[in-house]
Amino acid sequence: MPKFRKKPIVIEAEQYKRVGCGTVSWTVPPGIVARWFRRGQWLKTLEGWMRVSEGDWIITGIKGERYPCKPDIFEATYEPVEEEN
Repeated sequence: MPKFRKKPIVIEAEQYKRVGCGTVSWTVPPGIVARWFRRGQWLKTLEGWMRVSEGDWIITGIKGERYPCKPDIFEATYEPVEEEN
């Protein structure tokens, strides 16, 4: 079976700490967060509503789309990028 490597693209990401920690950038469009009758926070993604748990990373993709990523998956997939001045 052929193998593939993820293309090296730079993304923006912010780790979700918990409710009440102040406003974070992903709570406004295009990422819409809602508190429903269920507990926790929900993020509207291209695939529908996804639950956001404490410690998840909120990734902003190359087209501005936002989606949550579990910490272990984020750590295995991404590494910090030093910004060039």
